[in-house]
Amino acid sequence: MATQTPTPARHRTLKPHLHLPRHDGARRDGARPQGARPQGSGRRRVSPRLVGNSLLLGIAYGVYASYIARGGGPATYGQLALALISGALVALLVFGLVHVQHRLMREVRAAAWGVLVGGGLGFLYSLTNHSVMLSSGIGLAIGAATVFVVFYALYTREP
Repeated sequence: MATQTPTPARHRTLKPHLHLPRHDGARRDGARPQGARPQGSGRRRVSPRLVGNSLLLGIAYGVYASYIARGGGPATYGQLALALISGALVALLVFGLVHVQHRLMREVRAAAWGVLVGGGLGFLYSLTNHSVMLSSGIGLAIGAATVFVVFYALYTREP
């Protein structure tokens, strides 16, 4: 005689018994108020905090890259271009990764953060006029450490 094992708690679905108000703007009769979007429209609101944090990180990265490239000499337009391009690129990459990271598996998310952090710091180290091999090694080491730390943090905190 076979016995059935109980379903784990994380696989059970809860069926609400209360009728809660709908958040998509629809009324009970199915009519939708003027200008309300359907629930499955696919557009998500972008958090101003996410945009602000990405911009601040990009500005700090660009300023630091320009500072390293300057090396105590006079400021040039090339250093300004370096600051603007590298800062904008880092801001866009951080914004994009934070925006889609909840859809990624924890391994892929950890690898993405490792590539971003390792590549960014390896590039900054290359601005100090060290060899490409040393800069790549530093970036690889920091990226690998970031992968391990992020994976550990995600593994211990996610269900």
